[in-house]
Amino acid sequence: MAATPVLYYITDRSAFPGDEPRRRLRLLLKIAEATRAGVEYVQLREKDLATREFEWLARDALKVIHEQSGHRTRLLINSRTDIALAVGADGVHLRSYDLSPTEVRQIVQTFEVSGGESRVGLSPRFLTSVSCHTAEEVSHAAASGADFAVFAPVFEKKDAPATHPAGLTALQAACQTSIPVLALGGIRLQNARACLDAGAAGLAGIRLFQENDLAALVPQLRSL
Repeated sequence: MAATPVLYYITDRSAFPGDEPRRRLRLLLKIAEATRAGVEYVQLREKDLATREFEWLARDALKVIHEQSGHRTRLLINSRTDIALAVGADGVHLRSYDLSPTEVRQIVQTFEVSGGESRVGLSPRFLTSVSCHTAEEVSHAAASGADFAVFAPVFEKKDAPATHPAGLTALQAACQTSIPVLALGGIRLQNARACLDAGAAGLAGIRLFQENDLAALVPQLRSL
């Protein structure tokens, strides 16, 4: 079990009420809240946005993180390595059918050699996380140079009841690798401890973070 669970907030502005400007504002406020609470990672996942809009939102999210005193939260961009590098994010989250971590490393090296902007104030290492659904996929991600894996779905998802959950046994098998594995999918305060007991290094979620007061929730998760 991880002594201090790593926390990984995955964004979904569509879950907030109101029109598009209102949803974006609510999202940025939640990112600021997560940063103040000490959440380690925020994955900007807004995959329905056009490239330019996604880039603008990523810049706004990064600005919000920087504005929080003593921030340690790292921003990862879902799938788009190009946007992550363009805005100076800390890394990218890869879906199972995206580029491999090895290919991402090559892109990052080319970007840096060509004089790309440095990620001022952020981690000097460009991070790569990978979505995984089996222990084999986690092993492959590790061999490809991923920094950590996000394993899902552990439990039944409220918005996808037909999705077959992998369960704690599969999570435990996935955690027997050389990289940290974060549990995702139906994670709640009530079942989070079971994921950590299975070997997860941390907890990931959308609703877990968006639907709760993080000033209260994060200390509870830390104390599991």
